[in-house]
Amino acid sequence: MSPGGTDDDADFPYASAVTSLVALKQARYVREDQPEDGRAYVFYQHMRSVGQYEYFYKALQDDPGIFLTKGAVTEVKAEGDGLNVTVENTILGEDINVDVDLVVLGTGMVPTTRDEAVVNLAYRQGPAFRDLDLFGGYCDSNFICFPYETRRTGIYAAGGVRRCMTIEEAMEDATGAALKAIQSVVAAEEGHAVHPRTWDFDYPDFYFQRCTQCKRCTEECPFGALDDDEKGTPKPNPTRCRRCGTCMGACPERIIGFKDYNIDVVGSMIKAVEVPDDDEDKLRMICFVCENDAYPALENAARKGLSWSPLVRIIPVRCLGSVNVSWIKDAMSSGMDGALLLGCKFGDEYQCHFVKGSELANRRMDNVAESLQSLGMEAERVRLVEIAIDEYDKVPEIINSFVDDVLEMGPNPFKGW
Repeated sequence: MSPGGTDDDADFPYASAVTSLVALKQARYVREDQPEDGRAYVFYQHMRSVGQYEYFYKALQDDPGIFLTKGAVTEVKAEGDGLNVTVENTILGEDINVDVDLVVLGTGMVPTTRDEAVVNLAYRQGPAFRDLDLFGGYCDSNFICFPYETRRTGIYAAGGVRRCMTIEEAMEDATGAALKAIQSVVAAEEGHAVHPRTWDFDYPDFYFQRCTQCKRCTEECPFGALDDDEKGTPKPNPTRCRRCGTCMGACPERIIGFKDYNIDVVGSMIKAVEVPDDDEDKLRMICFVCENDAYPALENAARKGLSWSPLVRIIPVRCLGSVNVSWIKDAMSSGMDGALLLGCKFGDEYQCHFVKGSELANRRMDNVAESLQSLGMEAERVRLVEIAIDEYDKVPEIINSFVDDVLEMGPNPFKGW
C-alpha cells in the first residue's frame, strides 16, 4: 500500500494526514483478518499522524506483520498469481522487491468545490468562495480569526469541503459551522451585523442623488453585500453587510457613510489635530490604524511600556479598506507632513478580518502617490505597513522609521498656506 507518490508528489496533490491514517487503518484490517500469516507493507513519501494518532502509528510500527518504510514505488507488475512491487530510495539504503496479493493506492481527498457549480454564488466577487486554485480547491476562508467562514455571510464550510479531515474532526467541524450559521440567522433577525462587528446595528447609507454608477462599491465589497439595478445604481443587502466600510473607502464621490462612521466624522477628527505652522522641529503626522489587528497591537505595545514618536496622531478606522483617499488629501492639505496606514496583513494567508481591506488600500496607494507627485510632494510621505496583532514589539520601529523618513524630507511644502 502506498499513501504517497513520487519524491515531489507532483502526481498526488491532495495527500494529507487522512491519507496516511487510512493506509495505516487498512494495514490494521489485514492483520486483524489474518493474524497468523497476514502481512501488510506500507510504502510512503510522507507519513502524517497528527495528535493522538501518533500512538496509533507507533502501535503499527511495533506490529511484526506490518512493514513501513519511506520509498518511491516505481513499478508494479504481474508475478505468478500475484503482483510484484519495486520500491526505490528507501530509508533502508537499498531497493526493495516484494510479492503481494493486492496493491492499494493511497487516495487523496479532492474537494467538491473544484466544481464551481457547487458554489455558484452570483455576485461581483466571482462564482467561487475565494480563489479556489490558490488553496487547492478548498473553500476554507483561511481566516485566522474566523474558521468556517466564506466570503458570503450565512454560508459556512465544514468537513471535507473546508479541508482534509477525519470523520471525528468532521463531526466537530459541522457543529462549529452550525453554531456559526445559527449566530448569523439570529443576527439577521435582530438587524445587526454578524462578526466581526457583532451588535453593530448601523449600516451604509447612500446619497443616491449624487451616485455616478461607477460600480466601485459593488465591485470592491468583499462580501457581496452590494449589487446594482439595471441602471447601475447600487442595491444594498444589509443582511450580508459586515460594516467594514470598504464601500465608503471606494466611493470617489463620498456619498456612502454610516451613522457613526463616515467621511465627515473622520474628516473632523483630522481637522481637529493641531498642526504647527512654522517650526521644522515640530512636524505632525497622522496614522490610520485598523481596529482589528493594528490598534490592539498598539495597545499591547503601550501596556508593555513601549513608546514611539510623539509627532504622530492616531485615528482608529474600521478597516484600511474604509480609508477614503479624501482623508489623506485633507490631512496633507491641512499641513500634515505625512500619513501612515497601519493594518492587517494580506496575501496568500489572509489575516484581514474583512478579507481584502488592506489589499484594496494598498492598491489605492498608487492613486495617492500620483496625487502627491502632481502637487510636487514626495510619494513617500504616505506609507502603508502591514502588521499582525501579535507583532506589537514592531510598532515603535515601524512608526519611528516612518517619522525619521518624513523628518529627512522636511515639512509639508503647503504647511501654513
